[in-house]
Amino acid sequence: MSESTIQQHNQKPAAVWNSGGANYERISQTIADAIEHCVTRLNPQPQERVLDIATGTGWAARRIAARGAQVTGIDLGADLIAAAKARAADEQLKIDFAVGDAESLGFENKTFDAAISTFGIMFVSKPEAAASELSRICKPGGRIALATWPADGTIAGLFKVMKPYMAAPATPAPPSPFEWGSRERVQQLLGASFDLKFETGTTVLREPSGEAVWNLFVTGYGPTRALASTLDADRLQSLKQDFIAYHEQFRSDLGIAMSREYLVTVGVRKG
Repeated sequence: MSESTIQQHNQKPAAVWNSGGANYERISQTIADAIEHCVTRLNPQPQERVLDIATGTGWAARRIAARGAQVTGIDLGADLIAAAKARAADEQLKIDFAVGDAESLGFENKTFDAAISTFGIMFVSKPEAAASELSRICKPGGRIALATWPADGTIAGLFKVMKPYMAAPATPAPPSPFEWGSRERVQQLLGASFDLKFETGTTVLREPSGEAVWNLFVTGYGPTRALASTLDADRLQSLKQDFIAYHEQFRSDLGIAMSREYLVTVGVRKG
């Protein structure tokens, strides 16, 4: 496969997500059950060509390849792709990983039997462009499966904690990624090309403490790590305190147990 060029407006998002690098694998580990839910509903078959969009370090791609499918994984982040390649090699899985832009995929029309994105495509800058590309690369009768966070969930709440520390958004403000957690919005984006069905799920973040969650995210989760790198010492300490306090709301006797609801969308490409 050929590596597609990252569009100019996506260079900054690429740097943000890439900042987690190989440490993003630990983030994927905390949502492994949600990723597996999405893979199960996609139901990839041996020898099918499957595209994993915004693959990160390749967790979903590896799970699909283990079922015998021919998997391609793309992501904006070059370091994420390098980590994905290394992980796949360690597990002796043959997966084609490359840097790629979900809004401008470097593939011919009707290339894939199926496509998946687990908490990835929802963060694109231009949802309509990404939806159009998803429709374009899927064969008639092909399938998609998406896992996305809703606007009223605890992950959206985490972004609200970080928002006061972020630079003011451009005007007009970019669309909220959490719109992809709404059935109605996904229907608007993809309903013309796909027959869609939906299912919800819950994954639980379990860590010893709020501080452990902070350490996990500030090292491995691009938006948190990139934000932290822009703050002076006082603002960084304030963000850390707010971040820890948010997660401490979800403490059990054993540590943090934060439920995170998500939406799974499965679609079949119309002829």
